[in-house]
Amino acid sequence: MARAQDNPMPPELRDAIERQPFSPVLGNPKGDVTLTEFFDYNCPHCRTSVPVIRKLIGDDPHLRVVLREWPVFGEGSEFCARASLASLKQGKYWQFHSGLMAIRGRAKEASAMRVAQEGGLDPAKLQSDMGSAEVEDHIAQSMALGDHMGLMGTPTFIAGNDALFDKRSGSDLRDLVAQARKDLA
Repeated sequence: MARAQDNPMPPELRDAIERQPFSPVLGNPKGDVTLTEFFDYNCPHCRTSVPVIRKLIGDDPHLRVVLREWPVFGEGSEFCARASLASLKQGKYWQFHSGLMAIRGRAKEASAMRVAQEGGLDPAKLQSDMGSAEVEDHIAQSMALGDHMGLMGTPTFIAGNDALFDKRSGSDLRDLVAQARKDLA
């Protein structure tokens, strides 16, 4: 990995990754470091990151986590990303996100709407909100950021000036966060 002094992330890029107003934020919203995950609901390695992220948040009260919906695996992924972002408007993002990540098999419209109903979301409102400007902007920005940074795929984790790609352990992500704290101090 390149060190901060060798390859610092421009502030405008960091803001675009970490501070878009309609991005889901978990953990401490005012945390001292942000871990961003670019993910897709049909990525098997992304699905395994849910308990890892949950534990990181539980173990680190100063960690801010931003989830970037990056639907790169087709139509079902796109539907799920839109539905998940729309669930923010009903205050049930984390529950819905976790439910979508627990789907066995391919995540698609039918399975997403089943998870929404089981999670107590209003399906009509969810479908209406899926076309909102905030949802459109988040997905468009995630796609543009992924292209701009040359991301290899999902999951990609970014903290500070460094990124990790593919399935990662809690230890890998703790190290990434610790390095970010050093680089950004």
